[in-house]
Amino acid sequence: MQDQRPLNGLSRIFWLGFGICLVVFHLGLIFYGLVPNLISRPIHMAFALPWILVLAARPGWERISGTMLAALGVAACLWIALNRDMLGNQYGFLEGTFQIGIAAVLILVVLEAARRAIGWPLPTVAAAALLYGLFGQHIPGEFGHSGTPLASFLGTLTIAEGGLWGSLTSVSVNVVALFVIFGAFLNAGEAGQGFMNIAAAAAGRLNGGAAKVSVLSSALFGSISGSASANVASTGAITLPAMTKLGYPKRLAGAVEAVASSGGQIMPPLMGAGAFVMVELTGVPYTSVMAAALPPALLYFFAVWIGINAYARRFELAPIAAEDKPATRDVVITAAFFLVPFAVLMWGMFVSNVTPQYAACLATLVGAAMLIVDGRLKIDLRVMAVRLEGAFLGAGRQVAMIASIILCASLIIGVLSITGLGVKITSLILSGSGGLLWPSLLLTAVACLVLGMEVPTTAAYVICISVAGPALIELGLQPLQAHLFVFWFALLSTITPPVCGAVFIAAGMVGENWLKVAVTAMALGVGLYVIPLGMIANPAVIALEANPLASVLASVKLAIGLALLSYGLIGTKKLVPSLALIGVGIAVVILDFSAI
Repeated sequence: MQDQRPLNGLSRIFWLGFGICLVVFHLGLIFYGLVPNLISRPIHMAFALPWILVLAARPGWERISGTMLAALGVAACLWIALNRDMLGNQYGFLEGTFQIGIAAVLILVVLEAARRAIGWPLPTVAAAALLYGLFGQHIPGEFGHSGTPLASFLGTLTIAEGGLWGSLTSVSVNVVALFVIFGAFLNAGEAGQGFMNIAAAAAGRLNGGAAKVSVLSSALFGSISGSASANVASTGAITLPAMTKLGYPKRLAGAVEAVASSGGQIMPPLMGAGAFVMVELTGVPYTSVMAAALPPALLYFFAVWIGINAYARRFELAPIAAEDKPATRDVVITAAFFLVPFAVLMWGMFVSNVTPQYAACLATLVGAAMLIVDGRLKIDLRVMAVRLEGAFLGAGRQVAMIASIILCASLIIGVLSITGLGVKITSLILSGSGGLLWPSLLLTAVACLVLGMEVPTTAAYVICISVAGPALIELGLQPLQAHLFVFWFALLSTITPPVCGAVFIAAGMVGENWLKVAVTAMALGVGLYVIPLGMIANPAVIALEANPLASVLASVKLAIGLALLSYGLIGTKKLVPSLALIGVGIAVVILDFSAI
């Protein structure tokens, strides 16, 4: 986890300058013209390493070792960039001990950066994959491989575009970083307060209003943060005290925030970087991915809303007091701080038809310009300077965090490609399921859940779709349908025990037993478990772009099923009516009645 301690003196100046360089580099890629991949991608990694290995390190040996590793890693990245013409002529084959040393440094530094950023699980999986690539030829049977020369194996991972510098890293460099920077500039200003104010104005007067404010604000905030944990920590700091003050049970307050924040990762446009990875892996345009992902995301929040209504009746949850609601003027002014940049983003993508990257750059520049004005529409250069500093430092930390995850996942994907292990696992899924779709979906869902408990959602999605995606597509699913199914189930671990990050954070903030919060969260977030199945049974749900009417009709059907299911779980304490509602609700969601 990255260190957020305040910076002082020369350290503050250095990291601010480094953050400015990182932002200028990534925004500049859109305007520089065509930059070779073996230049832009290694420099991206070089910018990311110091934030993880040095800034986030604790004083002492951790910082000393991190500084040495960062220096070695940055030097190796720059060597790759400076020698890209020579390396391009080697076709992924290392020449000499020095180049093998460079490859070893790059791989070890990536593993250590991922370990420091997110813990042991993902780098452990990557290390196991590397060991399989190096020694898998000694494994008997179909799960062994024929072996690859060391110079070729390491070269493919480190000097060709099949490992560290592959398509996943391209997504991190060219798209995800830009939207993360956009989010950092929005969060540095009044946009976060704007989310809260507009949510309070829209839902505060309703029964269970504080919980509904949490749902709306987390959906809005999550659309740019793409992180369930960041969502809980930021919006939860406001919504959790508001709910407990109004007498909400602590387990319910924590569950509402965890479930609402988890929904941010399935809400376009960012989806925790998943949307952009889908674009790269499926070849489907970004706007089409957004259109497909939007109806299921709205259905998820609809189910949460129904669950809150049921809890509001059970516990007689009052609306937010009139004196605690924001003034209309404050709502309008603060809402503009995110509506204007968002309008620029949408205008760029859907009206001017520029690339999402270019639109994100324009929206970022607008968001940066708006930092000069505060929530009272007054210009304060000192406040602007503080906000700009927060934006540059926040952008650096967040870009580095995502880069460390994607670079480590890229090693796994590279090994799967070199050894053919992905194809073998696909064959295993097909044979284990008897060539039937629903058993294959069940196996895939379990794999996503287990892997998602150990690694971040985007990384879990990438790994699972790499091995299970071909099998699901071979069994008849459309590529985008398979990808959305896997992505949703990779998200389950945010609220599902035993490892449920969003629940842990919310429970800690509200002072409640995490297991009680988790059980309530699973009931509120039931849509997370059944909507992916509904997408398979009712493909029209994700066909909003191609067939809007069919998509709306299918979404209405799923909404009815989700309402029955949610009310059956929460709204009644009697066993028989509860089971009946749950059964009918599940049937409505997962059955395609149009086929009968």
